[in-house]
Amino acid sequence: MSGYVGEFISILFLAFALGMDAFSVGLGLGMQQLRLKRIALIGIVVGIFHILMPFIGIVLGQFISEGIGQITILLGGLLLVGIGSQMLFSAFNHELKKVIEPVGTGLLILSFSISIDSFSVGLGLGMSGVKTALVLLMFGAASMLLSWTGMLLGKKVRGLLGAYSEILGGSILVAFGIKIIFG
Repeated sequence: MSGYVGEFISILFLAFALGMDAFSVGLGLGMQQLRLKRIALIGIVVGIFHILMPFIGIVLGQFISEGIGQITILLGGLLLVGIGSQMLFSAFNHELKKVIEPVGTGLLILSFSISIDSFSVGLGLGMSGVKTALVLLMFGAASMLLSWTGMLLGKKVRGLLGAYSEILGGSILVAFGIKIIFG
């Protein structure tokens, strides 16, 4: 029985560790003008991607080499740097149209880039024999809750920082993307 409790606690910590990227990106996104309905949708989509990406990683774990996993992490980091840079540039140039906004395809791209690290974790978990359904549900729930928390906190900070909030939000996304790229 204590083996199951230890495994559950380990998975819980892993879920929150993977969800911290959703919190960081959510903090940056929350500094944009987002309505609560949009925040709820973004959190749900991020949670779904934190279920799908490790599931794909688990299923394909035997077929994909570690080198391909590293390339996907690099691409996810580059996407976040690009989105953050675009936020920074648009803060200084108000005529610049946002390239990627958290709606439609932009939301899918953003969610993919946030959850790319969970794909690599899924590759490893696929070989460990861990309880897949429990892991996936915990990953999704933790990332959804942490992204909501980040966006709501970012929304509060935006009220305090005013025009500088988009600069701070873009900086957070760029910094997180660089962290992903360089480990």
